[in-house]
Amino acid sequence: MALKLTAESFLTGVRQSGLVPTNRLDAALADCTRSGVDMHDAPAIAEALIQRSALTSWQAEKLLQGKFKGFVLGRYRLQNLLGRGEMSSVYLAEHVRMKRRCAIKVLPAARVKDTSYLGRFYREAEAVATLDHPNIVRAYDVDDEVEAGTEIHFLVMEYVDGVSLEKLLEEKREFPIIEAVDYVRQAAEGLAHAHENGLIHRDIKPGNLLVDRKGVVKLLDLGLARFFKSEEEESLTIKHDEKVLGTADYLAPEQAVDSHAVDERADIYSLGCTLYFALAGHPPFTDGTLVQRLLAHQTKAPTPISKLRPDVPEGVARILAKMMQKRKEDRFQSARDVADALGRWLTAHGGRAWRLKHPELLARFAEMQRAQAARASTPPAEMPMQQPPTRTASRRPEGVPKASPTRRPQRAPAAAPAPARRPRRTVPASERATPTGRQRAAAQTVRKTKPAPGTLSLFRLDSEQWLMLVLLLAGALMVAGVGYTLRAAALPEESAVQEPAPLLENDADFDLGTE
Repeated sequence: MALKLTAESFLTGVRQSGLVPTNRLDAALADCTRSGVDMHDAPAIAEALIQRSALTSWQAEKLLQGKFKGFVLGRYRLQNLLGRGEMSSVYLAEHVRMKRRCAIKVLPAARVKDTSYLGRFYREAEAVATLDHPNIVRAYDVDDEVEAGTEIHFLVMEYVDGVSLEKLLEEKREFPIIEAVDYVRQAAEGLAHAHENGLIHRDIKPGNLLVDRKGVVKLLDLGLARFFKSEEEESLTIKHDEKVLGTADYLAPEQAVDSHAVDERADIYSLGCTLYFALAGHPPFTDGTLVQRLLAHQTKAPTPISKLRPDVPEGVARILAKMMQKRKEDRFQSARDVADALGRWLTAHGGRAWRLKHPELLARFAEMQRAQAARASTPPAEMPMQQPPTRTASRRPEGVPKASPTRRPQRAPAAAPAPARRPRRTVPASERATPTGRQRAAAQTVRKTKPAPGTLSLFRLDSEQWLMLVLLLAGALMVAGVGYTLRAAALPEESAVQEPAPLLENDADFDLGTE
């Protein structure tokens, strides 16, 4: 039977515990007196202090039992007991100065005498403290305290106001498909962050996935799970000569051989077993002893999830099966791949309500699709871009318009200056009256030779002036001589304008390809 404390002893213990600052305690006790609380009854005083938020129910219970010490660890004040295992306890605490709530996990007292154990714990705690992700329970601090000659080493973590996935399923009996898939997707996001920073969990299971009141999943005990295990638990626990760490119902086949040699794909298998649990309501293998269940993970295929729960969509069943492949080479190769696969399925099948809650995922997948489309449309780097074909000597000279009524004339290049005009020589009519053999050869040359850019316009201008001169002189000639002269003048003009038909056809094809 517990010793009943007097009111005086109780109040003395409250002051010694350091739980309530002196000025606050005095104000609360004065209010109790004014309110008519029996100040000679310790339980009545304790209840009044709870109502005024000076003490928590757990603190008051311990104080009434005569336990006045151990409420303060370092800079943290213990407020409640969140959970107790075979070898460790977890407390809700508050930073003395910052008033930030946190969770404190105390290392097993029987293990702290092992210096190598403590060394490993502090090294891994420092590594975990560098992680910052919404789906990982953050580690804030590690510290130690000596209480009544006993060393107390503890880990300070983010406090999650919620329950484990295991407890949540017990309350709900069954998860809707969308809810179960999203819980595991969030866990995969947290795992991806841890893996990208070089940390492997090695003990993924429903009990280590905490779900807060808003439905956010947070991974617990990342990298530190083995420091809080007892030998009596149904978890294989690391010791000096042991190689296996993890929980039998969720252990990857290769992890049962040597947990220190595994990589992130072992966590993916365990997460697949957790998804199986969330959908089926139990682990993949439930029959037999611990060793028999371990062998089943290595040699047997679990009952297909569609047989246990026919409403599981085929897409989810395929993702689950790939996560739980026996050979690690056949699984998803990264937790990021798992998160993306589940996220894409939820984007397509999660419904409008789910999509409205996760706009950041929709934006990320849209960006991934745009990047993929851009990569698909970009030509290989070793293949140069095709250049427009250059004009060759066999093509129409630049500056000559196509023989098409709808074709807009091309301008001569601005960088090419027009050639200087040669002085026009007055040719006597006698020399023009009858074309000589040399003149006929020159006219033939005009038809075959390709003029330089800008030459044709000059030639046309000279021909027109020359034609006008001929017409003026024609008035002084005889009618027969005028007709003969005009016929001779028309010959070179036709030679300059007409081009061979094959050349026009080729140029038409060329312009269609380059305009």
